[in-house]
Amino acid sequence: MDVDTRLLRYFTAVAETGTLTRAAEELFVSQPALTKQIRQLETQLGVRLFTRSRSGMALTEPGRALAERAPALLAAWDRTVREARAAAARADRVLRVGFLASAANEATPDIVAAFTARRPDWRVEMRQAAWSEPTAGLADGEVDVALLRLPFPGQEALRTAELFSEDRWVALAAGHPLADREAIDFRELWDEPFVAAPAESGWWRDHWLAADEREGRPVRIGAVTDLPDDWLSAIANGYGIALAPASAARFYARPGVVYRPVRGIGPSRVGVAWAPADDHDPVVRDFVRGCLEAVPPP
Repeated sequence: MDVDTRLLRYFTAVAETGTLTRAAEELFVSQPALTKQIRQLETQLGVRLFTRSRSGMALTEPGRALAERAPALLAAWDRTVREARAAAARADRVLRVGFLASAANEATPDIVAAFTARRPDWRVEMRQAAWSEPTAGLADGEVDVALLRLPFPGQEALRTAELFSEDRWVALAAGHPLADREAIDFRELWDEPFVAAPAESGWWRDHWLAADEREGRPVRIGAVTDLPDDWLSAIANGYGIALAPASAARFYARPGVVYRPVRGIGPSRVGVAWAPADDHDPVVRDFVRGCLEAVPPP
């Protein structure tokens, strides 16, 4: 019998958290979708894995048996896939670098140059991911390292090194009543509709909505987008405003959109991330060294 490893991951998350709600949050999927996947796994195996109640999801005897072995099985599969993909890239002397939006901004060319100086016979392949992939493919082994905004969902399972931080600004339609201000207090934005990343991006989405800096005031969502171009269009069309790193004013300049500094809100941080399994990989280590050299500590 062949079982999709995704179903095993969903099962493991529910088994470990004991609730569909928490598991869905960790997996960045909707609760109805998760419920459907658990039922599909039960159908394929021909056994009942959970007893459902108002208090949560309790494992049955078959469920406990599967829960004991599934994590090791998934870990072995992930390691095998990562090693196979990495081997293919290594054979071509390519380092795959994932990133979201503008990566490490102006520092990105310097980072690549620092790596190339160490590995002149290697090539860096930059791979941009959608915001719904908060690790930019690193968690799935699609890339070897990633340049990411911190924090991000799944960060606790990876290694990270912070490179720099920058202020968070706000992007508004040029015709917005606050667009002529030199700077804006965050409190003035609390009741504005926001353009948000997809819900499955979890607390990374909340960070860019500054959900924990509103003194309990709920967020109004005017639009949801997953790519920078769609994000800019939604702002320009007046569907909402959005917090953005200060560098967005340079990287994502567009007619109809203006950027303004925001007072009373914390900064955004940029870091390099890699898998713990690659702690001793000389190529990955050279890239991380290049990042730290290209962006010296403040």
